[in-house]
Amino acid sequence: MILKNLSVKFIKFYRYFISPALGNNCRYYPTCSEYAIMEYETENFFKATVKSLFRILRCNQLFKGGIDYPVVKKKFLATYGKKQKVKYWLIPQGNDKYIVIKAYNE
Repeated sequence: MILKNLSVKFIKFYRYFISPALGNNCRYYPTCSEYAIMEYETENFFKATVKSLFRILRCNQLFKGGIDYPVVKKKFLATYGKKQKVKYWLIPQGNDKYIVIKAYNE
């Protein structure tokens, strides 16, 4: 938990202070930094680190780019009568795999 929080804080520091100086260079949507934050918030630390690293390595001129949302594998238990705040939508892809899409709550 500490490593995940530290990683997310480092990524947010990068997004707000370093990335604006470099310009908009990401070939994917969502951006690599937003993808990494979504991974860290939905997966364990090691899976999120590996998936984020591979995503960053694919973000160059040799790959086409495009829309690439994180995919997570989860099993859900029923929660009845509990009010929950939605942070991410999980779109089913089959065999307990879901595409993660950020929910914009207003």
